Amino acid sequence: MEMTLTPTAVQMVQGFLDQHGGTPEAGLRVSVMPGGCSGFQYEVDIDKAPEGDDEILLRHGLRIFVDPFSAQYLDGLEIDYVTSLMGSGFAFRNPQAAGGCGCGSSFTV
Repeated sequence: MEMTLTPTAVQMVQGFLDQHGGTPEAGLRVSVMPGGCSGFQYEVDIDKAPEGDDEILLRHGLRIFVDPFSAQYLDGLEIDYVTSLMGSGFAFRNPQAAGGCGCGSSFTV
């Protein structure tokens, strides 16, 4: 499975891990959940360890955990961290998304 993080996203995730007592087993969980205005929405969180059936990706020294359901929708995903007048947060560029909405965290396939 291919997934990339921009240098800014890597820096932010590493900062979150450092702030919240990240252990060597900890990592970024990236998942897709039904919902949002377009059908699916992205979720990111810091997890203490992977679940039993997670795919574990290593990117720039970070561990990324992806569950099997989410993996089918995330191949090729690029995660960035952006700051704008509207606020700051993770931004997702997904080549599998057929559409999305203005919030940037909801998509259709």
